[in-house]
Amino acid sequence: MKTSASTFWDFGSIPMIEPEFLGNILATSSDIAVMIDLQGSIKSILVNQTEQYYGDLSHWEGKNITKFLTIESVPKFERALEQLNSGKTILHSIELNHQDNAKWQFPVRYNAHLVSQNDNILLLGRDLRSISETQQQLVKAQIAVEKSHEERKEYDAHYRSIFSTAIEPIFILDVNTGNIKQANPAACALLGEDMDTLLTKSFSKFVAYKDKKDLIEKMAMAAMSKTTINVTISHNNQSTEAALYPVIYRASGQQVLLVRLNLQQDNIKNSDPLSQNLIALYKNGTDGIVFTNPNGVITYVNESFLELIHAAQGSEIVGRSLGDFLSKGQIDLAVMLENVQRTGPMRIYSTDLKNDFGLKTAVEVSMTKISSGTYKQVSFVIREISRADQQETARKIIASNDNNPSVAELVGSASLKEIVAETTDVIEKICIQTAIETTNNNKAAAAEMLGLSRQSLYVKLHKYGLVDTEES
Repeated sequence: MKTSASTFWDFGSIPMIEPEFLGNILATSSDIAVMIDLQGSIKSILVNQTEQYYGDLSHWEGKNITKFLTIESVPKFERALEQLNSGKTILHSIELNHQDNAKWQFPVRYNAHLVSQNDNILLLGRDLRSISETQQQLVKAQIAVEKSHEERKEYDAHYRSIFSTAIEPIFILDVNTGNIKQANPAACALLGEDMDTLLTKSFSKFVAYKDKKDLIEKMAMAAMSKTTINVTISHNNQSTEAALYPVIYRASGQQVLLVRLNLQQDNIKNSDPLSQNLIALYKNGTDGIVFTNPNGVITYVNESFLELIHAAQGSEIVGRSLGDFLSKGQIDLAVMLENVQRTGPMRIYSTDLKNDFGLKTAVEVSMTKISSGTYKQVSFVIREISRADQQETARKIIASNDNNPSVAELVGSASLKEIVAETTDVIEKICIQTAIETTNNNKAAAAEMLGLSRQSLYVKLHKYGLVDTEES
């Protein structure tokens, strides 16, 4: 639909503009106007008088415009020129970067128009320097934001590392409700609870009744006055005197309390050589060392264990179940915990460690129950073993079994196929016996450990005569 003024343009009024006016119109309606032919040779150039930045560009006339374009702009211009030569109309703008004697550059957005029968092309351009400067400012702002984000991530990593490795129990509490928002591994170990369980409870639940009244208000006042509060912590059917060091601050628009506990009975001296040696062994030992609560929730791990599972830092592991990193999952963990609770120390439990990426490592695990003051823990010492070691162990087991013929005795008296079948049965029987003994005759756990169904296990038990007379 045409406007009321459209007929004016239909009758060719534009060519009637006087030449002395036309140049002024072109120069003022754009920042730069360039007349070129279809080969790109510049016939004329007009610059807006307000754009003194360009200077005198009269020396461009008679030369190809590509001589005044940056390298990356030349292909764009040539593609546009090719379209115009083929009779196509360019409806979109063309952004080109100009240069003059490599001394300065300026970006220009052009609209290209065929203007005469001589196939002249008029390029009307707008200076993009202000937009470019704005874009550069935005880029700088984005870089600053990303740098700030990286610094924040680094700060958070430092915080998580300090928080997770601190020896003292630390709690972060909601000032309004007194609920636990966060707790470090030492706090979880002290209370004998995993992280997820603690986050559903109030801190006052673990404080003796006589100290519960107005506890949060007292800690808030102590934080503001920079003093301490003495309370009795109730946990695992025990009581421990502790000094609370509260700090109040604001996070995400809400007030929170960071409470650090100093246990009065913790009297281990740093100067104790044995303590120093044990700490050095824990930190620098080649075997992985893991401490869990009685339920198998990890409270402490050393660097060697992190290397075994290819984990970056302990804060990613603490609070998770050790079963998450065992090949048989909770079955392996349940067997080990049951044995250590029943018999005490347990030596050389063979299994595979697995990480979050599915990679497995053959290991031997020794474990023992630890009760030190208020702490009830289970320690696991985990040593990596090679497949060669596993095979050698299997050979020794077979050789030590007097009820089974040795391989040397079978060679020459039977075919290779028969020898392999015989030794396979021997290994299978030994594995089943070991699983039954390890699980304390728990058939369901043994079947799960061996990767068998209970029915298949009972078939094999009958095959090797391992079924108790009461069961048969």
